[in-house]
Amino acid sequence: MLRRWLRRLLKGFAVLALVMLVAAGGLVAWAWAPDQPAEALMARWGAPPSRIEPILDLPLHLRDEGPRDDPTPIVLLHGTGDSLHTWQGWTEALVPTRRVIRYDLPGFGLTGPDPDHDYSMKRQVDVLMAVLDRLGVERAVVGGNSYGGGIAWQAALAHPERVVGLVLVDASGAPVPDTAATAATAPRSVPIGFRLARMSWAAPVLERVLPRSVIESSLRNVYGDPSKVTPELVDRYFDLATREGNRAALMSRFGGRREPASTKPVSAITQPTLILWGARDRLIPLAAGERFHAAIPGSELVVFDDLGHVPQEEDPARTVAALQAFLASE
Repeated sequence: MLRRWLRRLLKGFAVLALVMLVAAGGLVAWAWAPDQPAEALMARWGAPPSRIEPILDLPLHLRDEGPRDDPTPIVLLHGTGDSLHTWQGWTEALVPTRRVIRYDLPGFGLTGPDPDHDYSMKRQVDVLMAVLDRLGVERAVVGGNSYGGGIAWQAALAHPERVVGLVLVDASGAPVPDTAATAATAPRSVPIGFRLARMSWAAPVLERVLPRSVIESSLRNVYGDPSKVTPELVDRYFDLATREGNRAALMSRFGGRREPASTKPVSAITQPTLILWGARDRLIPLAAGERFHAAIPGSELVVFDDLGHVPQEEDPARTVAALQAFLASE
């Protein structure tokens, strides 16, 4: 009797294990998303005016538009997991009168991973300076969103002779002089995509599987109005996230070098500075924008009550109007 009961129990365990194995296999098959070669993505995301420029051993994907006689072009830097496309609305509004340069940062978009696996701020600022040199730009207004904003203000400190104006859009790296300030500027919600990227132990799996639902959830998390996240937007982020090497690069960036481009404090910035912030930003809350404003002498802070972490993408018309007013006053 006992032997028969044990046989049934073992059979039950075997069936359960088989069901779990099939379910796991089905989950992996459903979320299977191997790397895509950059060439396969160029037709959709790298059509003209895009071009690939050799910059510091990188095949840098960039767009350079607008009048070539602009004495101070505008350079726009995107954030983590994003691409130059996030600035499309701003670019369309600006290029009739201003030269606009934007590119996919190393590790993102069509540019792909840095061959040296160096995603420090120093390296990113070096890439920015190399882009300016390649394009023959002596001085520029530099703007950035999130991680790109951190690169922008570090560039302003490291190369004040070349950065003549600064635009920080929900930028990273706000000064936090005390514990209370640290708590106020800490993320209230981190997109699931960012949380997964920090799991280096799961890299062999995460570099091959990526449910579209993770991309959609992450986008909805950073938008002030999640209903604005369209299937077309998810397509873009999904495609460029799966560009060959980008997922590995993102993990490398989160766990990699932290070398700054400048050791000077934010308060040492002397360039005219515009700070734009979405009040519904849960990743880098408005308190961080207020810290930037308090630290940078003469800076201007413009808050959009209904927007989130990527206000330039969520409402390009309203946010670029604030930039145009700032540029007109300089």
